[in-house]
Amino acid sequence: MASSHSSPVPQGSSSDVFVKKEVDPTKHIRPVQSLPDVCPKEPTGDSHSLCVAPSLVTDQHKWTIYHSKVNLPAALNDPRLAKRESDFFTKTWGLDFVDTEVIPSFYLPQISKEHFTVYQQEISQREKIHARCKNICPPKDTFDRTLLHTHDKSRTDLEQVPKLSHYLDIVEVNIAHQISLRSEAFFHAMTSQHELQDYLKKTSQAVKMLRDKIAQIDKVMCEGSLHILRLALSRNNCVKVYNKLKLMATVHQTQPTVQVLLSASEFVGALDLIATTQEVLQQELQGIHSFRHLGSQLCELEKLIDKMMIAEFSTYCHSDLNRPLEDDCQILEEERLVSLVFGLLKQRKLNFLEIYSEEMIITAKNIIKQCVINKVSQIEELDTDAVTKLADQMRMLNFPQWFDLLKDIFFKFTVFLQRVKATLNIIHNVVLSVLDKNQRTREMEDILQQKNAAKDNSLDTEVAYLIHEDIFISDAFSESELTPITSDTTSQRNASPNSEPCSSDSVSEPECTTDSSSSKEQTSSSAIPGGVDIMVNEDMKLTDLELGKLANNIQELLYSASDICHDRAVKFLMSRAKDGFLEKLNSTEFITLSRLMETFILDTEQICGRKSMSLLGALQSQANKFVNRFHEERKTKLSLLLDNERWKQADVPAEFQDLVDSLSDGKIALPEKKSGAKEERKPAEVLIVEGQQYAVVGTVLLLIRIILEYCQCVDNIPSVTTDMLTRLSDLLKYFNSRSCQLVLGAGALQVVGLKTITTKNLALSSRCLQLIVHYIPVIRAHFEARLQPKQYSMLRHFDHITKDYHDHIAEISAKLVAIMDSLFDKLLSKYEVKAPVPSPCFRNICKQMTKMHEAIIDLLPEEQTQMLFLRINASYKLHLKKQLSHLNVINDGGPQNGLVTADVAFYTGNLQALKGLKDLDLNMAEIWEQKR
Repeated sequence: MASSHSSPVPQGSSSDVFVKKEVDPTKHIRPVQSLPDVCPKEPTGDSHSLCVAPSLVTDQHKWTIYHSKVNLPAALNDPRLAKRESDFFTKTWGLDFVDTEVIPSFYLPQISKEHFTVYQQEISQREKIHARCKNICPPKDTFDRTLLHTHDKSRTDLEQVPKLSHYLDIVEVNIAHQISLRSEAFFHAMTSQHELQDYLKKTSQAVKMLRDKIAQIDKVMCEGSLHILRLALSRNNCVKVYNKLKLMATVHQTQPTVQVLLSASEFVGALDLIATTQEVLQQELQGIHSFRHLGSQLCELEKLIDKMMIAEFSTYCHSDLNRPLEDDCQILEEERLVSLVFGLLKQRKLNFLEIYSEEMIITAKNIIKQCVINKVSQIEELDTDAVTKLADQMRMLNFPQWFDLLKDIFFKFTVFLQRVKATLNIIHNVVLSVLDKNQRTREMEDILQQKNAAKDNSLDTEVAYLIHEDIFISDAFSESELTPITSDTTSQRNASPNSEPCSSDSVSEPECTTDSSSSKEQTSSSAIPGGVDIMVNEDMKLTDLELGKLANNIQELLYSASDICHDRAVKFLMSRAKDGFLEKLNSTEFITLSRLMETFILDTEQICGRKSMSLLGALQSQANKFVNRFHEERKTKLSLLLDNERWKQADVPAEFQDLVDSLSDGKIALPEKKSGAKEERKPAEVLIVEGQQYAVVGTVLLLIRIILEYCQCVDNIPSVTTDMLTRLSDLLKYFNSRSCQLVLGAGALQVVGLKTITTKNLALSSRCLQLIVHYIPVIRAHFEARLQPKQYSMLRHFDHITKDYHDHIAEISAKLVAIMDSLFDKLLSKYEVKAPVPSPCFRNICKQMTKMHEAIIDLLPEEQTQMLFLRINASYKLHLKKQLSHLNVINDGGPQNGLVTADVAFYTGNLQALKGLKDLDLNMAEIWEQKR
């Protein structure tokens, strides 16, 4: 029955009916292979006609993966294995892929019948109402009664089916019934079935021919080209995979390479390699499971390198500063130093100068200690067993030994500072090179920004032109972008220093590069003055402010090195000065010490560029103590000389005359002692100074030498000029005041035991003062040449001293006049105008005048003698006139007038007969009073 109702439509070939959707061939990278054991291929079709992708014409019956009905679990569960491999997924998808049970969701509650209780209670009422309404209002009969009857009958027939085997017959009867109801349409369709079948046959043949032609065209024209494109795409993919694997292999060698670099102290190279590898991991190898821990390992390695660089720099500083100072090499392992500094700058470890500063302090201490040990060990006289402390052993050295030790310390400090300067210059040049690179980088960025701005402007102009000329803008853009893209692809970078270049026969050059490498490894080469070439990387992210501050700190560290040496030298001096050793030095020793210290101060200032004040202050302090002791010794010596001076004319030794002669050219300096046999020269009676004779006492000769010692000390120790000027002024004032007390004040009567102060003592004191006054301008000029302009006000001390000396000289002259004045008063008060002529009074006056003349004529110069006797003569005339007025003797030509005139003539004649007073105008006419 089923066959009688079968459709008479003819069946076409399977190739005409089934059309398989062709898969995009570009998605296939390699030939598809089936699973051999689970899903074998069906032996259909020709084995020679197999191709990569299924064909709609020739491969309609060939089994492909598209016919597979096997699911993934069936493919993975190999029935031959007793147990599935546990590492199948974990090996590919990670350790976290394990079989776990699905935990019920906490957000979905457990549903039971009790949850529907409320709903059933609500719906039951509505159901009752609905049933009641249905009974009240039955549905309208809108269906055909015939159809309803037929439906009921069919329903009845269906309900009468006793068994399932009768179901097919019932269905066929119902189908035949339905066909009979539509017999007219069915037979109408059957009449056109043959015609439709012819049309379908022709269409099928046409489609087959078209498909054959398309297959031939595809095979001849498209299949080869597509195959070439597939091969090119596969090749590119293989190249990318190869490059990726090669990059992975290079990255895999990062840690061993870093270890090799660190073993050679190539910290900068190791840090660059780590930075490059980190960038590659973040950009090109991101997500690679095998490298998931490499990033953190490299970070820890970078921290380790930081600690290694700090330790290496500390070791370098210790080795450099503590090597023998006799070594001529200024810089120890310059390349190593440059590498360390670049590494520290790269890691922003800017506190490495503190390490160098601490090492400098330790080295300075060791230099002094080692010098003292070497010097003490060379002296056999020292009992090192009895004196155990090194400082105590050093204090047992005499001045020549201690001076040699100090000279050795200063020499080694000078070499030490030169080494420090050379090392800091290298560090400073490295910092400046980085700073210069930053500035040039900013300049290049500004230039590129300007070029890009100009390019944008020109691009806008070209766009406007292209729009006007109806040219495709996209084509123009692609042509303009072709050149930079090509140039970018030619940039290369090696992921590590030991990476090999790509092979030209297997991988093309553009595909061997990475984008991150071309942007990062832009370096510039510069040269350190020491001869070391350096590469400055752009990844040193230090600001100009930080670099400038670091450069200033380097210069300050050089100043600090000078201060450290000076401070240690000061402590060495103070440890030796505890027992007053430096204060007990004589002038020659202290001057030698002062010159040595000043030379060291100048050397360190020349090396470091700044004068350190600690040693200079210590020298000034010791110089002040020396000046005080120097002055006190000479003042005490002068005081002793004055206390023992008898104020008699002393012979002038030849050496003092030579000393005075050396001052004739205005230069003050103590003459050097001539070696060999001394010439025996007799001392002179007077001192010849610029053609004038000076009769002096022995104290003044020594005072002149003391004055020259003050001036010589100023030349030897310029820093004590002002102090020496003050002390010398005090000494000159002391001599003036003390000589005044002894001579004018008659203090020598008690001090020395003189019986009286004679006119000769007074004249000799005056001449000594005149000699000192003669040299005060020379002394003033000597100090003025060594003072600063702002210190010229101190020269007023010499003006005050000159005035005091002149006043003292005037007081002595007045004293001499006063002596004769009292004599005149005593003698002339008893004068009587009577015979004989000359009277005894005038004879006595002339005798005293002669004694005065004899006392001073060889001491004072002729001019001063004449001035003195003019003043004495004025006093004489005054007293004579007073006595004549008392005696009422007038110029009347009488006998008394004649007697007085004879006495006056005798006085005048005797006075003018004295040496140097012949031309003295006495003018005795003033003694007479004219009677009215």
